[in-house]
Amino acid sequence: MPRPREFQISLSDTPYYHCISRCVRRAFLCGEDKQTHQSYEHRRQWVEDKLLFLPQIFAIEVCAYAVMSNHTHLVLHVNEQQALNWNTTEVLTRWHKVFKGTLLTQKYLTKINNSDDINNEPLTGAELLAIEQTTVIYRKRLMDISWFMRVLNEGIARQANKEDKCTGRFWEGRFKCQALLDESALLACMAYVDLNPVRAKIATTPENSNYTSVKQRIKHIIQNQQQPSTLKPFVGNSRKDMPNGIPFELNEYIELVEVTGRCIREDKAGHINNNLPSILTRLSIEPESWLIMTKQFTKVFHGAVGNEHVLQNFSENLQLKRRPNLSSCRKLLA
Repeated sequence: MPRPREFQISLSDTPYYHCISRCVRRAFLCGEDKQTHQSYEHRRQWVEDKLLFLPQIFAIEVCAYAVMSNHTHLVLHVNEQQALNWNTTEVLTRWHKVFKGTLLTQKYLTKINNSDDINNEPLTGAELLAIEQTTVIYRKRLMDISWFMRVLNEGIARQANKEDKCTGRFWEGRFKCQALLDESALLACMAYVDLNPVRAKIATTPENSNYTSVKQRIKHIIQNQQQPSTLKPFVGNSRKDMPNGIPFELNEYIELVEVTGRCIREDKAGHINNNLPSILTRLSIEPESWLIMTKQFTKVFHGAVGNEHVLQNFSENLQLKRRPNLSSCRKLLA
């Protein structure tokens, strides 16, 4: 039975989470239905466009993503401090980009945007108090993964149902969510997500994996000589003073994805060669364990992921009686 979100998300333990959404029944998100030969490939762009737009609204950043034929993989980062730094106007402006808000919040923003109007009467104390209370609610929602996924998935579902001329559920009732508790778990999950099209044999190389974050990063670097603003950036060694970002070098990550991609091909024996990027050594991950995680991340892990110590802290903070994935984490992330 699925666990409530409060037992899966703990921002005091980690801001990083792996989210998976799947279509119901035989519904196709993208790709081609082999029975009807109808193509849904154009829907991949729907998902990618919406996904890369939402971080402009929410205090949630996209680290990795892959849009597959009947499911999506996302690695998200909750930027709690960003949300806490927003003032009332910023919170309400962002919220109104996707929702109507209330009559009072609409009135407030109208007055702010037309402050020079001589007929602009000030709001009463009671109205301002109600607006502040509403802002507290909206601020929490703008850093809530459930609300982020709701906005993403509901919009896509409506578009797909309209195109299919049908009604009803398009997605499974709930998305799956995994907490990524340390750098090893984050790196392995991101590579797992970016290599989904390669494993599924719909792409031969990472740079040709359409609708993935790794292709987006490579394409942007080649064309603009800088990282894409729509994705959370790589900022280097986490053990140095650095701005907010993914704690690895981008070139090392791309090289790691490439090496891993070559190793997981079926015509290979599954051996990682001696040119393994130094980042694995730095994180104390065995090559064999890395290969297992990046091929079967969602099969070997069914909940929060991280070394035994951080997993223990996560379970205690959420008052969980059992530590999920303990044996797998001991084996693969020791």
